[in-house]
Amino acid sequence: MPDHETAFERPLNGAAVEHRPSGLVPARRGLEGLEVALEPLDPDLHGAELYAASHGSEQALEIWTYLPWGPWSSEGEFLAHLAGNAASFDYIWYAFRLKGSGEIKGMACYLDVQPAQGVIEIGGIWFAPDMQRTRAATEALFLMLDYAMTDLRYRRMQWRCNALNQKSRDAAQRLGFKYEGIFYNHMIYKGLNRDTAWYSILDTDWPAVRETIAAWLDGGNFDGGGVAQSSLRERMSKRVIAHRG
Repeated sequence: MPDHETAFERPLNGAAVEHRPSGLVPARRGLEGLEVALEPLDPDLHGAELYAASHGSEQALEIWTYLPWGPWSSEGEFLAHLAGNAASFDYIWYAFRLKGSGEIKGMACYLDVQPAQGVIEIGGIWFAPDMQRTRAATEALFLMLDYAMTDLRYRRMQWRCNALNQKSRDAAQRLGFKYEGIFYNHMIYKGLNRDTAWYSILDTDWPAVRETIAAWLDGGNFDGGGVAQSSLRERMSKRVIAHRG
């Protein structure tokens, strides 16, 4: 026999998979928090408020700057778009309802759902101007992360955004996503080139990330006016995330 290894004898590159994907698909069901409720998108129920929240002012219209669609010239066109979102099997959309006021103030979805690989992404995220940078906004995204990573046991949560969208990139890092790199000339949207920044949270990262966000969301971290007494970004930067590689 020859003394060199054959292709069948050489070890496979990569580590063994410790936790096999569950194979579960996110259900179109509500997710409840203290400040916000996530409701499966229903254009008839949510459409008018979503349109007002995202088209009611110049500040609101800025929501669509880095998203690959929108804004729309009429509420009817927007509702038609929402109907397509709600009917899609490739995206699972939620509307965000503030529990204090009952108002609908934003939306997001799961996409690129790969149950067999344990890979999932949250995207299409936008908040009305008065919901941005609030405890409710952070809680809304935490509920989506927690459902996928804790309840459904996914291995990889992705976050992709236009590389020019610094607010989205900052939000990813604030939530514990780790920067992976940029795909240059990744797509054309609205007639413009888009370089895409990639971030992820792995199942090995999630316990520390989850604990940090949950501690920040705790009522003891907020004063009587609802102002956070600590920075989630600073808290997250102090966490030791599991080594990758």
